[in-house]
Amino acid sequence: MQPEPPADDSRVIADDASRPKWDNKIQYLLSCIGFAVGFGNVWRFPYLCQTYGGGAFLIPYVIALVFEGIPLFHMELALGQRLRKGTTGVWKHISPYLSGLGYGSVVVSFLVSVYYNMIMAWVLWYFINSFRNPLPWSTCPQDTAELMEECRKSTPTNFFWYRRTLNISADITQGSSLVWWMFLCLLACWVVVYICTIRGIESTGKAIYITTTFPYIILTVFLIYGLTLPGAVDGLVYLFTPDIKVLSNPRAWLDAASQIFFSLSVGFGGHVAYSSYNPQKNDCEMDAVLIAAVNSLTSMYASIPIFSILGFKATTGYWECLDRNIKDLTDAFKLVDPALTRDNYTIWLDYYKKRFPTQMNSLHLKECDLQHFLDQSASGTGLAFIVFTEAVAKMPGAQVWSVLFFIMLFNLGLSSMFGLVQGILTPFMDVPILARHLRKEVICGIICLVSMLLGLCFTIRSGSYWLEVFDSHVASLPLLIIVSTEVLSVIFIYGMKRFCDDVEWMTGRRVNFYWKASWQVISPVLMAAVLLAFLAIQGAPGYSAWNPAYVDFPAKEKKTYPGWVVFICALLAIIPCMTIPIGALDTFIKVRCGIKQNQAPQPSA
Repeated sequence: MQPEPPADDSRVIADDASRPKWDNKIQYLLSCIGFAVGFGNVWRFPYLCQTYGGGAFLIPYVIALVFEGIPLFHMELALGQRLRKGTTGVWKHISPYLSGLGYGSVVVSFLVSVYYNMIMAWVLWYFINSFRNPLPWSTCPQDTAELMEECRKSTPTNFFWYRRTLNISADITQGSSLVWWMFLCLLACWVVVYICTIRGIESTGKAIYITTTFPYIILTVFLIYGLTLPGAVDGLVYLFTPDIKVLSNPRAWLDAASQIFFSLSVGFGGHVAYSSYNPQKNDCEMDAVLIAAVNSLTSMYASIPIFSILGFKATTGYWECLDRNIKDLTDAFKLVDPALTRDNYTIWLDYYKKRFPTQMNSLHLKECDLQHFLDQSASGTGLAFIVFTEAVAKMPGAQVWSVLFFIMLFNLGLSSMFGLVQGILTPFMDVPILARHLRKEVICGIICLVSMLLGLCFTIRSGSYWLEVFDSHVASLPLLIIVSTEVLSVIFIYGMKRFCDDVEWMTGRRVNFYWKASWQVISPVLMAAVLLAFLAIQGAPGYSAWNPAYVDFPAKEKKTYPGWVVFICALLAIIPCMTIPIGALDTFIKVRCGIKQNQAPQPSA
């Protein structure tokens, strides 16, 4: 039996016939999945598994998913669907004093979209270069002696990333000249985003069928092929071998909670915007569980082909090391008998060390250890643009696999960009004066143009350092504070009973103990723990610079940010958070001055 609508008719939000709607439920689910599943599923989750005890990392990960990720995600979907507004409208409806909370989400989405599309530009650049034969990051260039020496000291993949792609400066305060090829790639990416988001969900809903599903097809192709490569089993064993001792490391639990939190894109406002286009009688509870489960399973699924190929890379690197040593031994001892092979290398090496110690010391043989090569993994851009590209360059048909890999990344990033832009666009379209005087295409165009202009700071030679500044300070502390405020606002202002009644009315089921306990106790406690731990581990802000003149090159030079850069870091972290008290202060002043407010009705007794 369906529950009746709330007795207080003022609490029923009427369906706006002019508000866009999803064509079907599949379109909505794919959009939410595409927004949640992004770069982090491919290049951060496998790294965290490898860092924190392989399969053992799944224990804190699943706990964080069940008691933090899914409840918070469900809360955002329910609010957007119930109130049928973007993030600013939702919180202003709950209380005019919370209007700044919605604007905080908009600011975060805007700033993240500014640098997120720069990563898309890097992906596009690598995709274009994937059609060259041989791959340009597989060999050192034959240019000037200085560049050849820089490439020789590092690796061809490092050289192509830092010199041919970024043309990076040795310091964040230097390198203000524009890298023109990066500017063109950034412009192309924003044009694609604008075309796909020009009509809001009416256009993204069509594109999402491709951008969300295509990466799964490519991941499956990589999975099938990766498992056939030599060393694939070593990579998977290395990834998933559990080390329970790692669970005593508090950082493992913090990173698991952070990964769930950021991977589901909670706090950006995109999911609130997407769910606001749903009919109010929609099972948002099942949607939240399904989307969160698909997101997490995607992370695990992506880890298998990634580490199969990284295992192949480690194995080929280990073989190349053995072959160099075998050649040196053969030349030094004038061996003609092919008895010295990779299989018996260790036996012969021990024999020569005992029999000819002086001559062996003069050879300076490399230390060949498969474990050492397996340890050379990376996260983020290091995995995508250095480690993985080096592995792909050694695979048969390297151009084909490179093209597929960067098409996959581009689609992952594009569907995430749709959610970010929608989280900005929907609140603007919910402002009556803007909706009446400006077409949706114009508002979307202004958002994309302003974002691209601000993103030009990432196309200069020091741009990658600035992207790191944005990534470290925009999508971390502000989101933690925003989502913590959201939870507390639902509990103490909207009212937990009222919220549970709304969920029951939408889903047709009473809210069970798990959801109530998570919303009222467990999720707030976990959020507070993550926030305190995040603040506690913050050290002196700094970065790693690529400096060929550095004495330990190709190791990166550790540098600290100058004072004015630290000030910018603080601004990036503070500005989204300051919208919350500023919005409350603005409402307080208007109330004191007698300016009429759209006060939300209070919960019935």
